[in-house]
Amino acid sequence: MKFYCSYFMLLCMICNVSCTTTKYVTYEEDTPGTEIGNLSQDLKIDPAEDPETSFKFIQKTNSIIHMRQVDGLLTVGEVIDREQLCHRSPQCLMTFDVVAFSKEKFQLIHVEIEVKDINDHSPQFTRNETHLDISENAPLNSRFPLDVAVDRDVGDNYVQGYHISHTNHFVVEVSTREDGEKSAELVLIKTLDRETEEFYTIEVMATDGGTPAKSGSTTVYIRVLDFNDNSPTFEHNKLKVELSEDSPIGSRVLKVHAFDPDAGINGEVVYGFVEGSPSEVTRVFQINLITGEVTLKDSVDYETKKSYELHIQASDLGANSVSSTCRAIVEIVDVNDNAPEISIKPMTSTSDRVAFITESAAEESFVALISTSDADSGPNGYVRTSLEGHEHFKLQQAYSDTFMIITTTTLDREAIPEYNLTVISEDLGTPPFKTVKHYTIRITDENDNVPMFSKAIYDVSVIENNIPGSYMTTVVARDLDVGKNGKVSYSLIDSKTPDGSPISTFVSIDPHSGSLYTLRTFNFETLKEVEFAVKASDKGFPPLSSTTLIQIRVVDENDNFPYFTYPVLRNNSADVPIPFNAQSGYLSLRLTAQDEDSGLNSELSFHILEDDAKLFSVGKNSGEIVLKRKLTTQCGEVLQIKVSVVDNGREPLSSTATVRFVVTDTGAQENQVVILLRSKDEETLEFDVWTAVIIGFAGCCVLLLAAIIILTVICTIKRRRRNFGRDGLYGSTPLSKNNPGGSNIYGGPNAFLRSEGDSMQPLYEDKSLDFEEKLFLPCKPFEQTFLWQDEKYCLQRSGTSNTDQLSVKDSGKGDSDFNDSDSDISGAAQKRGLTTFQPVARGAFNSAGDWKSKAHFTQTRNMHIPPGSAYTIGFAPAPLYNTHVTPRSWRDSHSKTNMLNAQTFSRTGTLPSYSAHHTGVEEQIVTVKDAFLVSDSSEVATTF
Repeated sequence: MKFYCSYFMLLCMICNVSCTTTKYVTYEEDTPGTEIGNLSQDLKIDPAEDPETSFKFIQKTNSIIHMRQVDGLLTVGEVIDREQLCHRSPQCLMTFDVVAFSKEKFQLIHVEIEVKDINDHSPQFTRNETHLDISENAPLNSRFPLDVAVDRDVGDNYVQGYHISHTNHFVVEVSTREDGEKSAELVLIKTLDRETEEFYTIEVMATDGGTPAKSGSTTVYIRVLDFNDNSPTFEHNKLKVELSEDSPIGSRVLKVHAFDPDAGINGEVVYGFVEGSPSEVTRVFQINLITGEVTLKDSVDYETKKSYELHIQASDLGANSVSSTCRAIVEIVDVNDNAPEISIKPMTSTSDRVAFITESAAEESFVALISTSDADSGPNGYVRTSLEGHEHFKLQQAYSDTFMIITTTTLDREAIPEYNLTVISEDLGTPPFKTVKHYTIRITDENDNVPMFSKAIYDVSVIENNIPGSYMTTVVARDLDVGKNGKVSYSLIDSKTPDGSPISTFVSIDPHSGSLYTLRTFNFETLKEVEFAVKASDKGFPPLSSTTLIQIRVVDENDNFPYFTYPVLRNNSADVPIPFNAQSGYLSLRLTAQDEDSGLNSELSFHILEDDAKLFSVGKNSGEIVLKRKLTTQCGEVLQIKVSVVDNGREPLSSTATVRFVVTDTGAQENQVVILLRSKDEETLEFDVWTAVIIGFAGCCVLLLAAIIILTVICTIKRRRRNFGRDGLYGSTPLSKNNPGGSNIYGGPNAFLRSEGDSMQPLYEDKSLDFEEKLFLPCKPFEQTFLWQDEKYCLQRSGTSNTDQLSVKDSGKGDSDFNDSDSDISGAAQKRGLTTFQPVARGAFNSAGDWKSKAHFTQTRNMHIPPGSAYTIGFAPAPLYNTHVTPRSWRDSHSKTNMLNAQTFSRTGTLPSYSAHHTGVEEQIVTVKDAFLVSDSSEVATTF
């Protein structure tokens, strides 16, 4: 079992990043597994305190030394042969660097293991035997060099001495050369006598200083020659010269000179290297046989060998020439012929050109180890090292000519993913040599960036009735990290739609591309907007995520047909009553319709598709169906038209319906009529070219018609005055509240207007009587009125301040002209004009032709009334005549009557806009040309 010895020493360098040098000693030939040292124990690192403690080599090492990763135990991996590892070097060191990781900290350890020599080799001579010729007249103390013994061991185990076998003529003398090796020479101590003894055999033994000592031997065979009495003699037996290592081949190194006093050939001296000179000497140097000049045969290198020892002999050409020797020492002088060498050992890479470090590394983190060297000596071998490239890194000395690259700040891969650094080493020679090495540091990614969406809110429009699975949009999130840290996947965040359904039943998202697709058909009428969130997550650990808001707006499509809401249809048709005496402009029906769509798709217009009698027209936007001319018996009992409602979609949809107007015996007017005139502010004037043409044409017609009416009225009045009887229009005296005695309220035959100071109560119709006998009874008193009356009726104006007098809302109890829900006498109806009415009671006629003889035409005063007033027709409380008029007689009389119509209104419809322009006229003639009672009701047909 071999002796084992180890020791530990720590050297702490003063630097920000700790660096420790650890030295151990081991012996060659130790068996594998022999423990050299324990780094964790020597550095006071307890692996039990941190389970993640580890030790690892920075650079790749051979298998000679093994290290246990958990605690840094160093052992012999294989048998160490010091002679093979370090040759003849006095000191044999194995160095390497180790990184220790403990408690979240990296520590650099420089390990030096010195391999001690053991005496495992014996000295050996280059030759086993040597032949030496010595002249018998060789002088005493003549020296004869012996072969140098070589021992592969070093130090004390190297050759320490020489010994020869016993002889009386020679002794051995040992000397130490410049390189420290021992050399031996035979010294003649007794004169030789060839005749006495011609041959000598001497055994030379070399011994080392090991324990136990080992030795090697060689045999020297000496032949004694007959003498040549003078031998060449050197001027100097020992020389020492210097040779620059950059000397060219052929340069002169030195020149020796020997003198031989003999004459002739015995005095001619030749030179040469002694036999057995080392091969490295004969390879590098050569000597001139005649001149003794030594020249350079091959280049020398100070870094390879620093000195050479030459043994030169001189001999004459005479017989039995005895040579003499001279020792010359050639010392190689160093020049700056070597550039510094740079070796970079990264911590986390197998390449010496690239190092990796994580972007989460703290400030002053260790990155790589830089070692510099220069084979020159002195100032030529002194090296200065610097780092250039970026301020985020700097050099810090670890030990000797070894430096560490450390960080100066925190790193961000997203900002700078790679650093290109330059290491510069320069020696101090003249001229200096510089070495530049480029080095790359790559930053490894950490998951420190959240995926970011390109938009905080995505607005997406989807047309309703879409196909399930159709593409909507793509959301994009970018992650500045790389690899799995930058790989983004998308998902929906669970939420519910306004109707409570999970959002995952409406849309889906491609987890890789972020494309959104519909899962069902959207319906604008049930769902107008959907809002949900999308999450983008990376694949890092732990994963990072962000969200964005998606707002889907459903765009309406014209997919709903409009439908009629009034009148109520049955089997797509409706029956609507129309009075038999409806005049031109009579509002027969107001159509209403609805469309479930919105916007332009819900804008409706009305049209008449079929109207065989061409009796009706419809307001495109209002849906009001109006008679274009008055009804006659030729029109028939049932008037059928086909109407349609059309929306305003890009591809319009429509619905149709059949409306049958059934002519009824009910008259078009009731006892009270409310006329609301449209103000200018309410009128919507939409003029275009055709509207202007139509209005101009209509104005001309109105002027012409007014002239005809005026002429007709004047002629009729003159004709009837000639036939007007003394008894008045009805042939009896009416009863008046103010004059119950039956006095004539006219105040004269032709004075039918009362004074403004008189007051009368309006009448209402008592409908409890038989349908042919109607009684008008007084209601609440009116306010002050302007009254006109004939024998049976009077007309008064009443302001609207008395709300009990007249209801302007639809009572819903019949078809009275004043029960229209569309009536409006609010303050919005400004600047309305006034027209007076003159009803005639049905009892005034005994037969269909009585009216011709008893027709009474009255001229009334047109009063200027403030806008917003309403007007009613009232009757005096006088007994009425019961006259039965059959529908037959009405039709007969009606057919013979040429009624002169200025304008006819039904229900509470407003007057045409042009009527408002005549409100400022101070006087207006209103003529009652035809006054009659409808057959089955007490409504009054009034003609203007």
